[in-house]
Amino acid sequence: MDSNTISYQTPILTLNKLSYSYHTLSGETKALENISFQILPGEFVAIVGPSGCGKSTLLNIIAGQITDYTGDLKFHDTSMRTLQNQSADLNIGYMLQHDHLFAWRTIYRNVCLGLEIKNLMTDENIKYVLSLLEKYGLYDFKDKKPSQLSGGMRQRAALIRTLALNPELLLLDEPFSALDYQTRLQVSGDIGNIIRENGKTAILVTHNLSEAISLADKIIVLTQRPATIKRMVDISLTITDNSPLGYRSAPEFNQYFNEIWEDLCDEN
Repeated sequence: MDSNTISYQTPILTLNKLSYSYHTLSGETKALENISFQILPGEFVAIVGPSGCGKSTLLNIIAGQITDYTGDLKFHDTSMRTLQNQSADLNIGYMLQHDHLFAWRTIYRNVCLGLEIKNLMTDENIKYVLSLLEKYGLYDFKDKKPSQLSGGMRQRAALIRTLALNPELLLLDEPFSALDYQTRLQVSGDIGNIIRENGKTAILVTHNLSEAISLADKIIVLTQRPATIKRMVDISLTITDNSPLGYRSAPEFNQYFNEIWEDLCDEN
């Protein structure tokens, strides 16, 4: 994305000194502390950090599933708390580690599930879903059951289900972790391209540093719990093709990998 364009955009998401603690019978455990960053429309941001540092917790806060945080969280220019109090539709899509497709529904009926729940099965939305299935190689499988598809195809179906509602912001929590390495490499590239082609803003939580560098415009590196932001790295790769191996072959790739790996090793 052109930096001159970005500088004049209003952030789609703003976190300012956001903190969160777990409260149990045994006491309080700080999970996140003074997290501040902005995400601009169309950006793809990856969050990496030590295991258990609070990456998924941060996504759950942004998704509105956790509300007892301190600090400020804004969606566009409006406080997330205000939107929640008004029961506003935040238009945020959430893709989890597993595809969570219903075994008894066809792929078509699975990807239309959100539209059905929200009573949005209009001709226009159905046409959009069918176009996504066609574009990303699932149209011929739309009447199949999830058990008849590969893991990678099911993950693409899960993303189409999320895109069907046309969310402004996509949250991706380790969406490729259940796949074998070869499939993960291919599917992560496919899904990264799908997100970019649709102009979506996305936040990816991953333990895979190569994946983060390959997909993201920016990487946020978190410390051990209580997580703070150790560093934010803008990613710019010189590539000749947009395949998974193409990104990993970029001349800047190893430098980014080594620098961020050192940051993560300092936290262990």
